[in-house]
Amino acid sequence: MLAGLALWPTIGTGPQTGSLTVATVQGNAPNAGLALMDDGRTLRTNHLLQNERLTAEIRSGTVPKPDLVVWPETATDLTGDDPVLDQAVADVGAPTLIGARYLVRGAHPENVEVAWSPVTGPGQRYVKQQLVPFGEYVPARTIAQWVTPFVDGTGDMQPGSAPAVLDIAGTRVATPICYEVAYDYVTRDAVNDGAKLIVLPTNNAWYGESEMSYQQLAMARLRAVEHSRAAVVSATSGVSAIVEPDGTITQSTSEFTAASLVGRVPLRDTTTLSDRLGAWTEYGLVTAALMAVLFGLVRGRRTRRASAKDTRATVAE
Repeated sequence: MLAGLALWPTIGTGPQTGSLTVATVQGNAPNAGLALMDDGRTLRTNHLLQNERLTAEIRSGTVPKPDLVVWPETATDLTGDDPVLDQAVADVGAPTLIGARYLVRGAHPENVEVAWSPVTGPGQRYVKQQLVPFGEYVPARTIAQWVTPFVDGTGDMQPGSAPAVLDIAGTRVATPICYEVAYDYVTRDAVNDGAKLIVLPTNNAWYGESEMSYQQLAMARLRAVEHSRAAVVSATSGVSAIVEPDGTITQSTSEFTAASLVGRVPLRDTTTLSDRLGAWTEYGLVTAALMAVLFGLVRGRRTRRASAKDTRATVAE
């Protein structure tokens, strides 16, 4: 811990391959808990309205024109072509990452992040790999139905398998979605695949005014330091934030409010020790722990044997 703190000042934060002006769209959501799962229309309406406000601020010169705009996770449903979203992205005038629930007839829905061009419309999309148990899919559904009827109204989403990285705004961007920020490999694989910026779209409105949003922001700060990349958190109801590569928060929003952030972030391509070693540090620590447990068991057994031998010798005397 002391070594890590001593090395903290050496963490690079400057741009290595340029920089981007990034904007977030936090449309807000009703504080309705799990009932929000059935209120996708309100989420979509709120984010379209906040996108309009951001567009007006850009046109008036109140904020600089962004190179990239980021919508939160599942801010809208997608079923195919969407002229309304085409117009919203064209109005803001910048490539936009749209967080959506992708619905195709006859298939499981997907939690996606879509690279949307203001000229050509939707392009590449990333499908969330690590789905939330009991939120996006139900493990052991048959057994769970014995415990609660809640699972009867919860469908299973389809997980993706491709790395969380998209090409947009002239660069490669890591796009772990919400819960995936807790998994090492999701962001690491994206960074090792050339991502120069981390973007975290999320929807924590289900959790009300709990500490969940702040906990997830802390995870995003950790990822920023771990991979030496700036991180942009875009949340439906907060907390949205812009985080420097050293974990410093330069801008953030409040919970349950409509707002946008616009800020300049560095693009970096450095490879950290964490990127190079990956999970091997974890394997090493687990191996060391197992060896320590084994050593303790062997030593304890020998100690008990020696104690028993001494006891028998004392009794014999």
